[in-house]
Amino acid sequence: MFDISGPAEETEANSFEEVEEMLSNKVKAEPGFDAQKIEWKLQLAIQALPEKQRQVFNLRYYDEMPYEKMSAILHTSEGALKASYHHAAKKIEEFLKNNA
Repeated sequence: MFDISGPAEETEANSFEEVEEMLSNKVKAEPGFDAQKIEWKLQLAIQALPEKQRQVFNLRYYDEMPYEKMSAILHTSEGALKASYHHAAKKIEEFLKNNA
């Protein structure tokens, strides 16, 4: 499977676009890659998240919204949003590993 969060130091050092490209290349390189199956499992994992984590994950991962803008919209500190995203990514990663 693949790791959507990556090592903390690598994720913080790279831009969102660099991490996304790295993950995309890693996933595409795997033999027997089935994009529809992965997307379906990803959606199941996202739906299993608590509402706040689901919101933050969707805004950051799909909409590529900066934490500053999310903070203004959700009336939550940037630090709390980063923590929510981190926890969401870990839960999704665990879901994908356990439902391979």
